[in-house]
Amino acid sequence: MKLLEHQGKQLLAQAGVPVPRGRVVTTPEAAQQAAAVLGCRVALKAQVPAGKRGKAGGIGFADTPEDAAGSAARLLGSELAGSHVDAVLVEEAADIAKELYASVLNDPAGKGPLVLFCPSGGMDIEELSARDPESIRRLGVDIRTGLTADAARSLVTGLGLGEHVEDQVTTALLTMYRLYRTVEAELVEVNPLVVTGAGEVVALDSKISLDPGALGRHAELLADLVPARDDTGTELERRGRELGLQYLELDGEVGVLANGAGLTMTTLDAVTHYGGKPANFLEIGGDAYTKATPALRLVLDNPRVRSLVVNFCGAFARTDVMTEGVLAAIEELRPELPIFFSIHGTGEEKAIRLVRERLGVEPYDTMDDAVKAAVAAAAGPVEGKVAG
Repeated sequence: MKLLEHQGKQLLAQAGVPVPRGRVVTTPEAAQQAAAVLGCRVALKAQVPAGKRGKAGGIGFADTPEDAAGSAARLLGSELAGSHVDAVLVEEAADIAKELYASVLNDPAGKGPLVLFCPSGGMDIEELSARDPESIRRLGVDIRTGLTADAARSLVTGLGLGEHVEDQVTTALLTMYRLYRTVEAELVEVNPLVVTGAGEVVALDSKISLDPGALGRHAELLADLVPARDDTGTELERRGRELGLQYLELDGEVGVLANGAGLTMTTLDAVTHYGGKPANFLEIGGDAYTKATPALRLVLDNPRVRSLVVNFCGAFARTDVMTEGVLAAIEELRPELPIFFSIHGTGEEKAIRLVRERLGVEPYDTMDDAVKAAVAAAAGPVEGKVAG
């Protein structure tokens, strides 16, 4: 789950990282009032889950409360990076002397946290990494020992920042790491982490992504944070997120329903191997099996889908329970396209019997046979029937 800038700053401030004074508003009048309360030059920032807002026109400045109202009126209701701007952060404009970059993120290669620091912030870190990889300092962290003060300081020494700034940045890195661990984040990024004209270090922006699977363990901590509305992706992908389904729309014609991410990926690979193109990633294992009807509707609402393969393989998961859910969805939605089943594992005898009795078709003996049949059906005319 991506947090909006002001939500991330709230967590950073609670953890102890300095952030500018500010207020989130949803009307031009509220922006004018916020600027008047702050009593200084203000920045107005569109609150959308996207980067590079400045380049896209999503950040403005105002010297007076009246100007702040005008800037807010321009931003509110606009579209920015594919997202609708519903809120604007009005905050005191910083006196920037230097911009830095700092982040803590999951490192799949290192199988643990990775801390990044760069003395050049305020720009796209991927572009900077490609252009000048040596400018980014990296530190893999042993999750068992955590980030130590000496290790954090090693990232910022020798860069001419001065002892006072080094102390503050070291503290900020330690605090960011602690926040990353506390909320089980996937990413805690501050870009830029600025040094003001007075020599103080302040988080001028934030990008925090939380692990959706860990949210239930932090309900009290996150209770006052409104989840960022993620407007990225296709309409079907957004619907999938709203339903709590892991759905990814692809550009093929063979729809896929499978249980477990690994089996789903294997099914997609099999479709490609046999000359077809998968239309989606959608796994309905775990609790998602109870959402068979909305899951099937997602697949069917893709106009490119010409056939569907249902691939279940159960160990702890019972294939008869999952099959019952899919059959109920088919009977409710009555899809007019061929559907091909492959069912193996716990409860398979009952599951196969259910398909025979309720659909009058025979599941295939192997996944490969079901996939090959679905690929062939997608290549031909849709006959408006359910196959087995």
